Amino acid sequence: MIRVLIADDQEPVRTGLRLLVDSLAGVEVVGVAADGLEAVTLARRLHPDVALLDIRMPELDGIQATARLAGPGVDDPIAVVIITTFDLDEYLHRALRAGARGFLLKDAGPDLIGDAIRAAASGEALISPRMTMRLLNTFAAARGIQPAPPDPLTEREEEVLVLLARGLTNVEIGDSLFLALGTVKTHIGAILTKLGARNRVEAAMWAYDTGRVGAQR
Repeated sequence: MIRVLIADDQEPVRTGLRLLVDSLAGVEVVGVAADGLEAVTLARRLHPDVALLDIRMPELDGIQATARLAGPGVDDPIAVVIITTFDLDEYLHRALRAGARGFLLKDAGPDLIGDAIRAAASGEALISPRMTMRLLNTFAAARGIQPAPPDPLTEREEEVLVLLARGLTNVEIGDSLFLALGTVKTHIGAILTKLGARNRVEAAMWAYDTGRVGAQR
């Protein structure tokens, strides 16, 4: 079972999210918090697999809580998925920089929320589809010259990275390059290690920052 902590300052939303998450196969809610500080305290005590956090909360907002649970330097990071009503690029950028592995809008259906939870629990990332292209366009437009990794990517790793940055799943990458799923996972692991990236989103951002993938409009 994937163990999930939920944090939202509105009681009806907390109740609705709890019912939704508990209805997902292989997922259970182990804690519920009404603000960001309580979420951090509960997460450190309960050690959930995934924390599902709202952004606008008292005490600590969701991004501050994310930084404490999953940010750089955290010894035992917890996978965080931000879920919010606010379709703002600024929030998305800040959440990803703080260490979030997912970013969804609250009108996402149960299937997408379930996919985001499972992706975060497995070390991958999922962003609300309608925000993904805006995010990548923004990074592509603002990119500068990025340092090359000390250990250069192989030709195959470059191919995998480009497809990853375009949003393909591991299965789709394997199908495109005629690779076994395990081989794709091995390449992605090597890419993350060489780039010093914590997750697929950071690797995709690096691919856009360095011009390996161009923005689409």
